[in-house]
Amino acid sequence: MSAAPEETARMTGRREPEGRPWPAPVRPPDRTGVVVRDGVALPWAVHGTSGPTVLLLPTWSLVPSRFWKSQVPFLARHLRVVTFDGRGSGAAGRPEGAAAYADVQYAADAAAVLDATGTERAVVVGYSSGAAWAVHLAADHPDRVQGVVAIAASCDLAVAAPERERYAWDTRHDTTEGWAKYNRAYWLGGGYDDYVDFFARRMFTEPHSTKQVEDVVRWAHEISPRTLADTTAGRLGLDGATRTPLEPVCARVTCPVLVVHGEQDAIRPAAVGERLAELTGGELVLVEGAGHGLPARDPVRINLLLREFVERTVPAATVPRARRRTWTRAPSRHRRALYLSSPIGLGHARRDLAVARALREHHPDLEIDWLTQHPVTRVLADAGERVHPASARLANESAHVEDESADHDLHAFQAIRRMDELMVSNFMVFADVVEEGRYDLVVGDEAWDVDHFLHENPELKRFSFAWMTDFVGWVPMPDGGAAEAALTADYNAEMIEQRARYRRVRDRSVFVGNPADVVDLPFGPGLPGIREWTEANFDFAGYVTGFVPPTADERAALRHGLGYGPDDVLCVVTVGGSGVGAPLLRHVLDAVPPARRMVDGLRVLVVTGPRIDPASLPRRRGVTYRGYVPDLHRYLGACDLAVVQGGLTTCMELAAAGRPFLYVLLRHHFEQNVHVRHRLERYGAGRCVEYAQACDPDALAAAMAAELATGRAGGPLPRTVLPVETDGAARAAAMLAELL
Repeated sequence: MSAAPEETARMTGRREPEGRPWPAPVRPPDRTGVVVRDGVALPWAVHGTSGPTVLLLPTWSLVPSRFWKSQVPFLARHLRVVTFDGRGSGAAGRPEGAAAYADVQYAADAAAVLDATGTERAVVVGYSSGAAWAVHLAADHPDRVQGVVAIAASCDLAVAAPERERYAWDTRHDTTEGWAKYNRAYWLGGGYDDYVDFFARRMFTEPHSTKQVEDVVRWAHEISPRTLADTTAGRLGLDGATRTPLEPVCARVTCPVLVVHGEQDAIRPAAVGERLAELTGGELVLVEGAGHGLPARDPVRINLLLREFVERTVPAATVPRARRRTWTRAPSRHRRALYLSSPIGLGHARRDLAVARALREHHPDLEIDWLTQHPVTRVLADAGERVHPASARLANESAHVEDESADHDLHAFQAIRRMDELMVSNFMVFADVVEEGRYDLVVGDEAWDVDHFLHENPELKRFSFAWMTDFVGWVPMPDGGAAEAALTADYNAEMIEQRARYRRVRDRSVFVGNPADVVDLPFGPGLPGIREWTEANFDFAGYVTGFVPPTADERAALRHGLGYGPDDVLCVVTVGGSGVGAPLLRHVLDAVPPARRMVDGLRVLVVTGPRIDPASLPRRRGVTYRGYVPDLHRYLGACDLAVVQGGLTTCMELAAAGRPFLYVLLRHHFEQNVHVRHRLERYGAGRCVEYAQACDPDALAAAMAAELATGRAGGPLPRTVLPVETDGAARAAAMLAELL
């Protein structure tokens, strides 16, 4: 079975980066089990319960079956998907000796997994070394294989590879440059880390592949150099292993075959894929500009190719994609828009509702569907909006963010990077929705997945697309050092290059704010300034609050309606729509007793939001607890003081209402620490409190008392420099209306 983390560290001298576990699978399996063949345990998983079966084979032992993380969620919505960890990888057994790792062993393992999962027939997908195993399985079990897909085949075929062939794997060399690293003696003699880094980078020759490289490096350190050496010797027919020539096996394959290969593959040249297609009579798809890691680097294209192949290969009646279709002549069509609202917090929901309502004033016949997640779906339901049923298929971004956070610490940039599997899955949901529906306009409010993958696959755009955001530019945190600075610059460079190459993907880029709200920092070495580039590439709507700030009389009426008298001193504590702020709520509650001793008549209202249970918090005298509050801005407008997390929406609602507030920035959250803080300082709104101070009850209580002295419910916040505009929604809607 797989080694424990401590054993992995002992074997490789490496521990898991950041000390973090892998993110949970977006699509957990419906069934799991273990089949033992020839003494080797093979854990398997079945995703989905109906439709034709796709068997995703293991690859080389360098990576486990989690390599298919970008394929499983999409395929499992349409098909039944079976995966298993191959011998020598993941949670599978690690037999000793090369003979246990011959190609025929892997093919026999696959047949055993088909038996164990009750699978009579399947379309078999092999990647890299797995392509050879798929061919063996199809040749030896023709009645069980409906089709074969071979991606980036790393097969033993008669194709010259001079760069690799000059260095024999089982001979010690006097150099460790280039492919000389692909060498048993080097791996076992301490060069394993160097080889793994080299190999991972050769897998992904495409620019901006840092996350994919990191994944492979990390997976490679879940097995030992000795195991990898055994698997390699087995494939090469060394150390007592039997090598079965693949050409005669190809001749026995009778099912349809699809071969996909990158033209820039630096592991195995495209000629290998061409030869495999020739030998099997298969269809060949060459991907220009692509390297070896196609399922990870071009997941959308691979997903669509796999689904299309299954539909062509399996009898149509068994593919569950039958749909009722209608077509409406253009003059009879209503205008339709699909609105994507980010679920990370609730700020996007309020502004998006305001923009949508203003957009309907331009086009009263406009029909809007919303594709989003909890908790935004709750806000939309309360507002009477129509949530697209496919929203239920989206993987939860808020839950991922909460899993990435701890004790008021959220490394937002790394959390986004680690969301890659989720983003692919959610884009594929979006792709299904726009394929089946007819939308004139898609609005993406920080829908990072859709914006990124549309630029990667521009042929999928068949609608006007408007992009909205309130910040531009990934920014490194100081303690991330040179490595994080390089990563953020790489992500920024990719975005800049995408926009330069495919400007037609976004028909409108709308910044929710003004040019001065954009930080005046560089994107990275050799890249333009963030503000300079944003001014050249965005239209500016001004800030969108979604409400008009109350007057003094209206504020007094609000307080009365909420049950607070003129002598009450109301402090509202809230941390947004996610569960990240739970530690801050507890620290504020610890500060309530000393604060009440300092401030006569202090009453505290704690609003937990939809993802934190009020019952989970400690009880304090003078505190009222509320969960989800749909009209939170009314409470904020009526308060004498607020204590909040550093999210932009809540802070700007307080700034618009002219209320005193303390904001505590999430540690390592680049958006809050850089973009939000810059904007609040420009508006002269709020006072920043470091988290260490918030953890000290007396210090936080003193800060609350001091801030209360700056204003009361009847007057404006003295430090406010700029008023917050109230026409942002109308301005944004006018920009979008032109696209309809």
